[in-house]
Amino acid sequence: MDLNDSAVSIHPYYKVNPENYQAFKQLADDLIETTRGEMGCLYYGFSFAENEVHCREAYKNAETLLAHLDNVADLSQRALSISEITRLEIHGPALEISKLREFEPMQKLNPKYFVLEGGFRN
Repeated sequence: MDLNDSAVSIHPYYKVNPENYQAFKQLADDLIETTRGEMGCLYYGFSFAENEVHCREAYKNAETLLAHLDNVADLSQRALSISEITRLEIHGPALEISKLREFEPMQKLNPKYFVLEGGFRN
């Protein structure tokens, strides 16, 4: 594994009722625009499948992920008012995962952590 790779990805899956679908799509656009200027964001976007939505996102390290969560806190709360997270995964190297486990607001979200043990990134 490339020991210099500190990247972490977060994978929230949302369930959205049909009556809130268009409102959620607008919030997704707002989240994309708000996130676009973040220096530590590697990629960010939304995928849609019927009433399920996945946010595909990754960050340079745990600190930039936490900065992102702070940056989009208001929009995220609005999204959660019209949807529910059905699954939340966080993937990354052990050191970065340990930093995220300590962050109290992250604990409230009850994510499933996946520790990267091998691979490479181009």
